[in-house]
Amino acid sequence: MQRANDPGAGQWSVPGGRVQPGELLAEAVVRELAEETGLEGVCGELIGLVERVSPTYHYVILDFAVTVLSDDEPRPGTDALDVQWVPLEEVAEWNLVDGLAEFLHEHG
Repeated sequence: MQRANDPGAGQWSVPGGRVQPGELLAEAVVRELAEETGLEGVCGELIGLVERVSPTYHYVILDFAVTVLSDDEPRPGTDALDVQWVPLEEVAEWNLVDGLAEFLHEHG
């Protein structure tokens, strides 16, 4: 998805966001997927984690595998300018958020 907001506005990333109070991680994963892409899914295993630190924030990002439950085309939602399926071998050619190309390469 192409991010609509900072950090990384205009750059491409995977769907994600904050966990709401009382929400389980798996619930947050499928909620953010639906909000940002219009797709329904089931949260799978943890793939890896990334830390993003700047003078104004410190984010700990947990990336999970997700099984999408339909063949519907994704559509941009609340925090996305655009969404597209991109073959893994092509993602490095996109304007990605810092570290995403390396993360995807490392974790397949």
